[in-house]
Amino acid sequence: MSADIPACKILAAEYVRMSTDHQRYSTENQTAVIRKYAESHGMLIEKSYADEGKSGLDISGREALRRLIADVQSGTTTFKVILVYDVSRWGRFQNADESAHYEYLCTRAGVTVIYCAEQFENDGSPVSAIVKSVKRAMAGEYSRELSTKVFLGQCRLVELGFHQGGAAGYGLRRALIDDQRNQKGLLDFRQHKSIHTDRVILVPGPEDEIQTVRRIYDCFVTKGMNEASIAEMLNNEGLLTDLGRKWTRGTVHQLLTNEKYIGNSVYNRMSFKLKQHRVRNTPDRWIRCDNAFKSIVSKEIFESAVEIIAKRSARFSNDEMLKLLDSLYSRLGVLSGLIIDEQEGMPSSSAYRSRFGGLLRAYKLINYQPNRDYRYLEINQNLRKLHPEVIEHVTNLLINLGAIVSFNTKTNLLAINNDWSVSVVIARCHRLSSGTLRWHIRFDTGLSPDITIAVRMDSTNLLIRDYYLIPRLDIGSWPSRFAEENDRIFEGYRFESLDILGELAARCPIEEAA
Repeated sequence: MSADIPACKILAAEYVRMSTDHQRYSTENQTAVIRKYAESHGMLIEKSYADEGKSGLDISGREALRRLIADVQSGTTTFKVILVYDVSRWGRFQNADESAHYEYLCTRAGVTVIYCAEQFENDGSPVSAIVKSVKRAMAGEYSRELSTKVFLGQCRLVELGFHQGGAAGYGLRRALIDDQRNQKGLLDFRQHKSIHTDRVILVPGPEDEIQTVRRIYDCFVTKGMNEASIAEMLNNEGLLTDLGRKWTRGTVHQLLTNEKYIGNSVYNRMSFKLKQHRVRNTPDRWIRCDNAFKSIVSKEIFESAVEIIAKRSARFSNDEMLKLLDSLYSRLGVLSGLIIDEQEGMPSSSAYRSRFGGLLRAYKLINYQPNRDYRYLEINQNLRKLHPEVIEHVTNLLINLGAIVSFNTKTNLLAINNDWSVSVVIARCHRLSSGTLRWHIRFDTGLSPDITIAVRMDSTNLLIRDYYLIPRLDIGSWPSRFAEENDRIFEGYRFESLDILGELAARCPIEEAA
C-alpha cells in the first residue's frame, strides 16, 4: 500500500451502470451515493467501472462489468470491495441465477459486492440471500413489464403510420418529422432521433434508386426474369444494395416481397424480446398500417409479383416438394435454407416452412437428419463475403489517417507505409452442446504478419462482436481457442472498433506499437 493511502482505509472499486429507463439512475447520482457510503464506512475508491447507456438484460454489451469480473478473477486487484448502487444496477438479468453467478465469481475471489442504496446488508446471511433473490427477480420482472409497455407503444405508433426501427431499404429513406408532421430532414444510416416528440417515417429515396426498384419489378413481372437473373443484371451494371453490397437472389427476392414499397408499414414479423430467442411470428401477429408512406411501385404490380412467387410453390404438391428436396439432398449431401433458396425452379425455404411447419420437419420426411449445424454452409458463405469487407474497411480507415496502404492479392496481406503488414482472420463462433460459446483463431503463421486482426463474430455469425489486435511477437503465446471471457492478458488486446489502428499507423517499428 502506498504511503499516501491511510492504513485504516479499505480499498474499493465502484461499478455504475446507466440505461435509459430512469434519470435518477444516472451514473453521477449513483456515484454520489456510492462515494457517500464509502466515506461513512472507511473505504477508499481506487478504481471505477462504468457502463453508460447499456441494457442490464445480459452481459454481452457491458464492457465495464466484463472487465471488472476479469480483473477480479485475475487475482491482481488490490481492492477487496465492489460498491454498486443497488441490485438492479448490477443487472436486470432475466435469469436471477445469472446475476448471482457474477457476484459469486467476485466473492469466490475474495472481493465482496455491496449494494449501497439497498436496505439490507449483503453479509451472506440467510436473510440477505432471500432479499437479494427477491430483488433480482423484481429487477428482471421490471424489464419484462417495461418491454411489454414499450412493445405496445411501438405497435400504436406503427398503427398511426410511423416507422419503428430497422433500415429504410433500397430506394427508401428515413425522414424525421415533428409532432405536427412537418418534415425536419433525412436521417443518415444509424442516425436516430433525439427529441422525444419527433417521429420517423419512410419516404422515397434518390430518383436513380426509385427507378431501379421499379425496373426490378418490371423485369420480374413483365419480362419474366427470375431473381437470380435480375441480381446478375444489377451487378453487371455496377449497382450496389443500400448496404453497399452486391445483389443476390435473396436481396432481390426480399425487395419483391416487402410491402413498404407500396407504402404499407408492417411490424412484429420477428420478435427478439429481452434479448432471449429470436422468433418468426405468424401473419396474424403482425402489426400493420396500410398506406402509411408514399409508395414507390403500384399495388397492382406488387401483388402480381407476390402472386408469381406464391404460384411457384403452390403448383407443387407436398409429394413433389419433398421429391425436389430429396433430390437436392442426394445431389449435395447437405441442406440448409440458403441452399434451398439458391435453387431455381424449386420452392423457397419459407414455402417449406409454411407447408410442413418448419425445415426440420420437412427434413425428417425425407429421412435427412443433420448430424451437425446444417447452417454451416450459409454461415461460411457469409463469412467469406465478410472478409473482403473488413479488408476494405481497414484500408479506408488507414488511408483516411494518411497511411500508404497496398493489398497483396496472393497473400491477402495489407502492407502499411511499406513498413509493416496486417492479416485479417475471421473467427467463427461455435456453440458447444453445453451452450457455451467458443472461437477458433487460425493464424497465418507462414506469412508472419506483423499484426493479426482477429475478427470475432457474435453467436449468430452475422454480426461482428469485437476485434483482437495480436502482434507477431505474441502469436506463439496465444491460444487458438477463445471463450467468452479470457485471461486478462489477452483481453488487453480486445477492441470494440478498429480506431486503434490510427495509433499503430503512426508508430514504427511495429514492436513499439504493440
